Amino acid sequence: MPRQTRTSVVAALCCAVLGTAVAGCDGDSLENWDPMAPATRASEAAPISGTQKIDVGGRSVNVSCSGEPKKGRPVIVLMHGAGDGLDKLAAFQKTLSARNRVCSYDRLGSGASDQPAGEQDFSSTGEVLTGVLDRLAGDAPVVLAGHSLGGLIAARYAPEHQDRVKGVVLMDATPSTMLADIKKAIPKSATGPAAELRAQNLAVFQGENPEKLVVADGEVRSAGDIPVEVIQHGKPYLAAIPTYGPRLERAWAAGQRKWLALSSDSKLTTAKDSGHYIYVEQPDIAVKAVERVTEQAARQPGGE
Repeated sequence: MPRQTRTSVVAALCCAVLGTAVAGCDGDSLENWDPMAPATRASEAAPISGTQKIDVGGRSVNVSCSGEPKKGRPVIVLMHGAGDGLDKLAAFQKTLSARNRVCSYDRLGSGASDQPAGEQDFSSTGEVLTGVLDRLAGDAPVVLAGHSLGGLIAARYAPEHQDRVKGVVLMDATPSTMLADIKKAIPKSATGPAAELRAQNLAVFQGENPEKLVVADGEVRSAGDIPVEVIQHGKPYLAAIPTYGPRLERAWAAGQRKWLALSSDSKLTTAKDSGHYIYVEQPDIAVKAVERVTEQAARQPGGE
């Protein structure tokens, strides 16, 4: 398989950053980092305009906000995929901010944010997200729109934070059982590019990535009846993997259907002309989905 093709497939499976060195943290930062430390809430600080660094539990987190805040109106928070950052979402954010308040952030270990103090899991990355929402949205309702790994994190976060997350959009989100899916689709006996991909992904899911995030499989939990839209890719790029590609495509598609269990009010859409980066390749589909969910969320109790 050509190197470029392998790279695009690896990115889709949250492995775009393989081989990237992870900078270490000095002793003081490790000792002083407290992800549970309260962040300044939006109601206590001026709204952020543009890109700046905020403090979350003693760590510097790079954030970007645009669009006018409206009282009671949901704040849209965009969540990037593995190996990306908020800069990748800039054009998408600009389009959405014409009618909405939209923010994005670099997770620890990504973009211009600090490195994580140590190994992360969905709990610790969720604590950082809570601190970010406190500063960017305050008491306003939130719609999370996540791509790839960002979608997986959003879907894991929403069920435990139904008091503030009032809508979710998942853009080709990493399936909830991706680790098991890879092991099943590509057996240990595989050789060549498939074997390489299997080994790389298993390592990344075990925390060998710049975010130091251990991506554990789990069941899809319900976030109630909040509006949820799941968008899956239509171009079968995973099929490029010799022998085992079709299996991975089927597993990915099944994973997208599983995300519908996130809410009793969910729908699945296919971006027929898009690969993994739906918000780049078919932005209109992604924008309309986010705006629909935001409008629905605004009509819920506690919304606009």
